[in-house]
Order: sequence, then structure tokens, then C-alpha cells
Amino acid sequence: MNFGSRVSMNDRFGDSHPVAGAARGWFHRVMTTLLSALLAAGLLAAAPAVAQEHGHDATSQHGFEDVEHWTSVFDAASRDEWQKPGLLVAALELPPGGRVADLGAGTGYLLGHLSRAVGATGAVLAIDTEPRLVEHLRTRAEKEELANVTPILGSADDPRIPHGSVDVVLILDTFHHLNDRLTYARRLKDALRPDGRIAIIDWQKRELPVGPPPPHKLPRAHVLDEMRQAGYELVREPDLLPYQYFLIFRPEP
Repeated sequence: MNFGSRVSMNDRFGDSHPVAGAARGWFHRVMTTLLSALLAAGLLAAAPAVAQEHGHDATSQHGFEDVEHWTSVFDAASRDEWQKPGLLVAALELPPGGRVADLGAGTGYLLGHLSRAVGATGAVLAIDTEPRLVEHLRTRAEKEELANVTPILGSADDPRIPHGSVDVVLILDTFHHLNDRLTYARRLKDALRPDGRIAIIDWQKRELPVGPPPPHKLPRAHVLDEMRQAGYELVREPDLLPYQYFLIFRPEP
């Protein structure tokens, strides 16, 4: 049954139709009885807590199968002006020979910068959940001769980063796409080396000339609160980017 195409009784018949009136009366009686039962059982008061528990789901969910389209968006020539990729990667303070996971690597906009930052003895894990993008990442790494880049097909709830393997997990414009972010963030602790960090860069929640519409954005304070709940502390906040906040966390001792 396709509930998405269901037409209401009032839409089909109008308020004055006797069938609609009878249906409304029956519905009112059923809902009144149900409400009374919920109040008596104390279940209604628990509803806000349930809603709050699931408030860390994705604010934006859509596919990234069209690689050509997303390449035109993510690799637009004008992006460097406001994304400042060189300064961004420098602010991560990646050590030579370090290991970084680019979570939600997309079309590989940062791959070259990350690859050069860690050097030939380092490693870049380019992770995405869209198979076509992972294939594109592999092709790009080979074309640009980025031998230290390894594309990884992650899943919606598991980035598939080996245990204790990375110094930094970079989440660029991707945090708002994650479902169950608290569980996801807690799982990322397992991927970090000692003194490892999580860097979250996402959109300021206001009208901007680039990026998603405001309803899809997460306020900075919301991200800080979720990461605190997940067991992290904010250690640095580079002031580099005009349209995004840049938050660097580490697990609490």
C-alpha cells in the first residue's frame, strides 16, 4: 500500500459530507481513548525524551551517484577562495609520516593536499559510502600519482577505519549527513592513535552564498554538545574559513 499517495477523507469529500463527518467523530473518539490510556500509563510524558534521543540524525539525506554533477560542485574553481585547502590542511598539523582519514572524501577535493602533508611514508584513507565516488577516488589517485592514498568504501554506520590507525579523522562538510551521530562519533575513537584527533568542518547555520540551505545545517553549539556527549573535548578552533566552523576534538582522558 502506498501511504505517500493516500488522500484524506476531507480532501476527497469536503467537510460537510456525512461520511467525512462520521469519520471525524470516530477518529476523535479513538484518539481521546488512546490519549487517556497514554496519560494513565505515564507514556506520554516520555515522548519528548525519545524525540531528543533521536535528534542527532542526518539533517540532509540524498544520493551522490552522479559523479559528474558532484565533481562540478565539489571541484569548482571558485571553491579554493573560501575553502582555503592549503591553510585548512596545514591547520590539521599532520606529522610527516602521519595517517589521516578523509571521511566523506567525495570527489577527492583535498586528496592532493593531504597526500603532500603526510608525505611518502604517510597514508591518506579516502572514505565514502557511494561506490561510484570510491571508484572515482581510485581513478583520481592513480591519475595524480598519489601513491599514499587508499580509497575505502565505508557504510552508513561504519567508516571501516582499522583500529588505532589514524592521527586525524577529517569530517569536511559531512557531519550533517551522518545518522545517529553520537554512536558514530563514539565508534571513531577506536580508529584513533594515541593523541588522535577528530576535525569537524561544517556550515555555519545562516544564509550563505555557498552550501546547503539553512535547515540542513547544524549549529556550531549543537556539534559541540553532541561531541561532548560522545566523550570528546574541544582542543582547538582555527579561525580560517568564512562560511564554516572548524572544530578539532580529542577523546576526553
